[in-house]
Amino acid sequence: MNTINNYIEHTLLKPDATKKDIERLIKEADENKFFGICINPCYVSFAKDLLSSSKNSDSAIKIVTVVNFPLASNTIDTTLYQTELALECGADEIDTVINISELKNKNYKKVEQDIQRTKEVCKNHNLKVILETDLLSKEEIVLACKCAASAGANFVKTSTGFLKGGIGATVENVKLMYKTLNPFGLEVKASAGIKTYNQAIDLINAGASRLGTSSGVDIMLGEVQNV
Repeated sequence: MNTINNYIEHTLLKPDATKKDIERLIKEADENKFFGICINPCYVSFAKDLLSSSKNSDSAIKIVTVVNFPLASNTIDTTLYQTELALECGADEIDTVINISELKNKNYKKVEQDIQRTKEVCKNHNLKVILETDLLSKEEIVLACKCAASAGANFVKTSTGFLKGGIGATVENVKLMYKTLNPFGLEVKASAGIKTYNQAIDLINAGASRLGTSSGVDIMLGEVQNV
């Protein structure tokens, strides 16, 4: 059985993050045995070097980074280049934002093609597709999930955490995503607004197999049990 720490991607995506902040993030992830850290691309090489140092050489912490983030406003060529560089710098997994505008335009072929091309660059590395669920109807969430599944993504993720006034991950949306994705073998990452142990447990019970949160340490202060 997994304990809750195995679900957590300890997240720091603030634009003012410093090297000391990244060092602290890694230290906390190591102490709590989190699955990984989620950081901006500019710090991937730095984090990789820290984790490859003699002190952390046996660390199993994964480095997750983001592309086409947070507005989904890049061209696909820019996103592909970002993805390639991030992997070269040492990223283990890529989180990319779906082309929300094209989804709203009902251009599902373009949405799917962008995901597919990004996955081709990722190869064996996990690709997570961020939906920004606060901007989507229930029907659009289902359609976006199906696009991600058809394109070969590994996960679908709820939110960026950067949408002003956004709710973020909800049990209702995670249940819907899990129900849609499970037949295709894709997993769900719940992200944004996850602050407490009880929230985390509720989202896991709803179907999330990863949690993106900057409150991982606070969550671990709750009772750790098998989930």
